[in-house]
Amino acid sequence: MLNKKEIIAVLITIIILTFSITLIESWKIFFCCLLSVFVILGINIAAKKIVSFYLDSEIEIKIWELRRFGVKKHQYFKRSFPAGAFLPIISKIIFFPINSFVWMACLIFDVKPKIYRTAKRHGLYSYSEMTEYHLGLIAAAGIFLNLAAAVAGYLLGFPLFARLNIYYAFFNLLPLSELDGNKIFFGNLVIWSFLAVLTLIGLGYAFLLP
Repeated sequence: MLNKKEIIAVLITIIILTFSITLIESWKIFFCCLLSVFVILGINIAAKKIVSFYLDSEIEIKIWELRRFGVKKHQYFKRSFPAGAFLPIISKIIFFPINSFVWMACLIFDVKPKIYRTAKRHGLYSYSEMTEYHLGLIAAAGIFLNLAAAVAGYLLGFPLFARLNIYYAFFNLLPLSELDGNKIFFGNLVIWSFLAVLTLIGLGYAFLLP
């Protein structure tokens, strides 16, 4: 399901997020958080992969990078800035008083249509490009499953897991750059609004969890 580059990107993200959240306060908390982050990213990626498959496409997961720093054409970094790797650590400094609340939008995805599958299913002359709506559906699938996992974690007595799922959904729903939220926002504003309302409700409860 994941190629070598994707596996490396996911493992790096898991380690960075776990370190940023816990600062290795204790090894028990660290490994509990490590397992939680692993599952959170796993279900998010799995949902996207499955939906993209049924939309006759395939996605590739990678760490979020910024290529420009302004609105003018020449305002580009000489090298892409790995925002997904640095923002969790930076945000820990900013949000330090709020327990486990760190920037968790670290991974993005690129998508390409499976032209041979499209031709087989719908005819050789069918439209094979992915629209913004399709990208939004793929991104929304991951967010929705994270919100469902948060509810399940809360009901089963795993408050840390529930809280981290909400935080992950919140940061990834932000309509910025290449994040999931941007894809959903421009793909289908109704779906984005629905997920945003659910996430904000969950965020309110997350701050109240012990």
